[in-house]
Parts: sequence; structure tokens; C-alpha cells
Amino acid sequence: MSMICLHNATVYTGITVLPKSTVIIHDGKIEDVITNERFKKRRLPKDASIYYLNGANIASGFIDTHIHGLHGYDTSDGTIESILEMSRALVEYGVTGFCPTLYPQPDDDFIQSIKAVVAAIGKEPGAKIYGMHLEGPFISPEKPGVMTGKYMKPVDIDLMLKYLELADGHIAIMTVAPELKNMHDLAILAGKNGIVVSAGHSNATYENMLEGMQAGILHSTHFFNAMRRLHHRDPGVVGAIMIHPNVSCEVIADGYHVHKAILDLLLRVKPVHKIVLVTDALGPTGLTSDNLIANNEEVTIEDGLFKRKSDGTIAGSALTMIKGVQSLYEMGIPLQDALRMASANPATVISRQIETGSLIPGKDADVVVFDNDFNVLMTFVKGEIKKFSAKLK
Repeated sequence: MSMICLHNATVYTGITVLPKSTVIIHDGKIEDVITNERFKKRRLPKDASIYYLNGANIASGFIDTHIHGLHGYDTSDGTIESILEMSRALVEYGVTGFCPTLYPQPDDDFIQSIKAVVAAIGKEPGAKIYGMHLEGPFISPEKPGVMTGKYMKPVDIDLMLKYLELADGHIAIMTVAPELKNMHDLAILAGKNGIVVSAGHSNATYENMLEGMQAGILHSTHFFNAMRRLHHRDPGVVGAIMIHPNVSCEVIADGYHVHKAILDLLLRVKPVHKIVLVTDALGPTGLTSDNLIANNEEVTIEDGLFKRKSDGTIAGSALTMIKGVQSLYEMGIPLQDALRMASANPATVISRQIETGSLIPGKDADVVVFDNDFNVLMTFVKGEIKKFSAKLK
């Protein structure tokens, strides 16, 4: 690959913020980040491409570790095509890597969805697949959220071994309810296979969660949502996660799933590098037609949320990563921290074999360029342009 220079931007490296700077990409890697003044003195190869960004923002590409679907495609479709179309669409929103997320379904459908993700890995036209996220089925029917409780299962080690065989090493994250019988053994098995074990859809007590942490459950799925409530005599799963700094948290930052005041509270007790922005987006995200289907139900979109057409209850998230970053910023989170929650932090959570998450020399050139109105202008995956906005022409 020839050299690519992204000139005159504010660069959020994941370590610091560099105004009036240039990112240099070569052979699919970050070669350097330098000031504009230093760039002017640098001798470039004749075939170098220079993009003049006029003060736009550059950050490491976003990584969505919890997403079910986009643009009418969903992991529950059980097809390679749907996973690849998600990959293609995600770069429009600055996403360079993702974990297709499966929720509990009938056994044959769940297995088919696992096979579809495995078959899609290595064929991605856009965002890279960093393994799948199994949101269940070993979760609590007492905290189903919008999922169907009858497809949630008690812990079954033999079934877990089957999932491991089918996934062929491509399970990145697994959401579990720590309070379920035999969860200790399952969490240890998952950890031995390189899986990030995450507490979610859980009615765990404080003591249940402490036992889970001891077994390696050190992440949490859409924190606060579908979890046992915090109580002064029963801190529960929420209290345990907030109290213990080693546990990282997903947040759906659309302003509805988690109130701004709760996010402020979380940031007071939890190190910023332990908070991970996710979308939890459903298949119709990004569509505007009148006939939207999510979780096999007809939904409408109102205020950035999917709601059941039948009764108006919340059916799921329609967030994108760039909108999530914007939402965090508008809530008063420094942009540097919001971007870290969208890139460096998820990269750290699923750190196995990932050479991205920050704009440091030698890292994969997974890069997003966006303007001050949070419009994505360019997305690079391993130095290859996957999105190029007409605004730059």
C-alpha cells in the first residue's frame, strides 16, 4: 500500500489529543502522528496520497462489541449474507470492528447463527469481525429485557462444549447470569477458552456476583439494564460491579437506556477506561420505512428507540456508535473520553489478537475521520478506505 497522509486535523490518539496534526498511514499500519509543522518538512514518496481535512477530527476506529443488527440485517437471520452486510454498513458509522451478538433462540436457529458468523470471518467487506458475542442462553428469565424467556437455559456444560466446537475459537464475549447453578464451572471453562465472561440479564445478589468475579466474570453487559436493582440492604449485581474497579461495563449511551445522572454516578466510581460504549442495535437500525421488524415483532422508532407497535413499550436500541459518541459528548463527557469508550476500551476488553484501539505507530490503521457535527467523513480498515464522504470531494 502507498502512504496515506491525513493532514490538518485534531487527532485523538487514545493516549492524548494533538491539535493541528497529521496521521501518516503506510502498509496498513499507523506509521506516525506528527504536527502539521513537522509534516511540512517531511519528504514524502511520490505516490503518497494527502487528504486535507481542514480541522476535522481523527480517532481510532470504533469497535462495537454488542450489536445484533443494522440496515435490516440481523444475526438472528442465520445467514452469512446478513453478517457481511452488517460489516459493510458499519463503516458508514465509523465502526472498524464488531462482535455480532446472538440472543437466545430455538436451538437450531442459535446454532445456525453461530455457524453463519464463523463462515463470515475473513470475508468482511467492511468492519472486521472480532468474534461473536453470545448474549445467553445461560441468563436469567427473571431479567429477560425484551428477549424471550423460554429460550433461556440453565447452565449446561455439554451444550457449552458444543458451542465451543461450533464456534471454532471465535466466541469473544459471553453474557451470563452469575447466580445460575453451575455457573462457576461454566465461567472457568469459558475463560480457559479465551472468552470474556460478562454479567448480564441477571438477578444476582451481591454475594453471587462476588463468586462470579472469582470465577472470571469481570465484564458486564448493558450495565444497569436487565439487572437486579441496587438496594441499601442488597447491593446486588449492580452494586458489586460499581464497587469493584476491575469489572468493566458496557453502556448504551442513547440518553434513554441510562439516565445522564446515573452515567455521572458511574464515572465517579468507575475508572473511565473501564466503560465501554455499545449500541445493542437491532436489525432495523438505520432504516426509515414504516414496516420495521425487530425480535419478530413490528416496531416503530421514536426518540431514537424502537418501541413495540402493539403497546409502545421499549423494544430495543437504534443507536449507532457515532451517535453514541455524540450523545456522551452532549451529556458533558469530554470528547477524548467518549472516543476512548468507543475504541481503546473495547479493544482492551477483547484484547486477544487485536492490533488496534489507538493511533500508535505500529497499530493497524483502523481510523475514523468525523467533523464537528459528528458526520463520519472517512473510515479506514487496515489502511484501506471503506467510506469516503462527498463532503471531502
